[in-house]
Amino acid sequence: MKRKYLVAIFFSLALTSCKDEFLALSPISQASTATFYKTGSDLLNALNGAYGALQFNGQYGQFYVVSEIPSDDTRPVLSGSVTDQDEFDKFYIRTTNPYVAARWSDGYRGIYRCNAIIDRSAGVSMNEDQKKRIVGEAKFLRALMYFNLVRVFGDVPLVVKEIVDPQEGYEYARAPVADVYAQIVKDLTDAEGVLGVSYTGADVGRATRGAAKSLLGKVYLTQKKYADAAAKLKEVIDAGTYDLLPSYANVFLASAKNHKESIFDVQYKKGSIGEGSNFANQYAPENSGNAVIQFGGGGNNQPTADMVAAYEPGDLRKDVSLATSYTNASGVKVDYNFIRKYKDPPVINNDSEDNWPVLRYADVLLMYAEALNETGKTADALPFLNRIRQRAGLAAKTATEAGTQAAMRLAIEQERRVELAFEGHRWFDLVRTGRALEVMRAKAAAIGIKTDLKETNLVFAIPQSQIDINPSKVKQNPGY
Repeated sequence: MKRKYLVAIFFSLALTSCKDEFLALSPISQASTATFYKTGSDLLNALNGAYGALQFNGQYGQFYVVSEIPSDDTRPVLSGSVTDQDEFDKFYIRTTNPYVAARWSDGYRGIYRCNAIIDRSAGVSMNEDQKKRIVGEAKFLRALMYFNLVRVFGDVPLVVKEIVDPQEGYEYARAPVADVYAQIVKDLTDAEGVLGVSYTGADVGRATRGAAKSLLGKVYLTQKKYADAAAKLKEVIDAGTYDLLPSYANVFLASAKNHKESIFDVQYKKGSIGEGSNFANQYAPENSGNAVIQFGGGGNNQPTADMVAAYEPGDLRKDVSLATSYTNASGVKVDYNFIRKYKDPPVINNDSEDNWPVLRYADVLLMYAEALNETGKTADALPFLNRIRQRAGLAAKTATEAGTQAAMRLAIEQERRVELAFEGHRWFDLVRTGRALEVMRAKAAAIGIKTDLKETNLVFAIPQSQIDINPSKVKQNPGY
């Protein structure tokens, strides 16, 4: 999206430890919702604020903490007694961990913004087709936010209307996972019917029909509704709107983002305006000065040795995605694993142009291959797997190598790991396919996991603050 995200000028949802503020309204400006939602411009500004919520640390700003660090792909940086991210790496997560608190609160802050748009749209005087599209975008965003919440926490409160009385918040218990997914499917189904196929100018980067269909396909896949997933993902493929870029390296160029392979990104814009991304600085090696990126790095989300070894010889994606060393200011080689996908030079510290890729066409092709394989069409899945491999400079898999359903499952798992590395997929892929416990148990000693991993580790702790606020309705996940 070429225009910068607007910070909301309407009310946000605050989920804090104060007992009076569970699902309560917390104004972040002096504007009143009673007078704000009147014109089309008001509604569009509110929608921009909902998009802006995706940048929150508890949404995609630090998505890697819940999506990559628990997996075998990356590890956290440890700094003295600060172990908040290490708890995800080794599965000893406290109920007071600030990352679970941010994941919950920032998710619901964004959902509140979406709910306000949807509920208030009826009273706004504007072009009806434009209004329907704005509401469709809000429903897409709400579905995406709930998808991330339900995958992290399991049962979560299902709030699909604007809360105008703080006391209403106490009515919401954790809704069953199935109910949350039903709402996600409904929102995405509504959205795909009204969103545009593509946009131009300032609207580039907004949620499109293809984004809604792609996310819906992923939701069906997560629910193991494989036939539904295959049908929906085929719609995306058959539309011809998206394609793989010829070069993997070009997929991540900040200077050419929102390209033909990009289906939906969290948008960032550098320029000292508070809209830049921090991935380049977060992921660059700690204590590296300006040797890797201007203003240095935090050393976060380091690729594991296991991840480095996961690439086949000659895989063109490896050097694009990670590095295992750098040369410091003194000309000395320093061995250090770090992510290279996000490397746009920042204007100031943590102010780069790199977007966060939520959905791209390579993901759709691999999901489609997975859905086909799970419906018994393994031979039909093979060409879609091989399209990804061939761009990476690798030989196509043969029917001998991936001709059975079990072999194809592992081939797709491997391809997703290296194709989508450091884009927030690996942990959720392992959980979705039922492989998380097997894979992580086998690598527990190397990672330093001391706990006996169980099904209860597949979702994370509910923030203790939320239980303290509403103990009669909000209960902790087993095992925490």
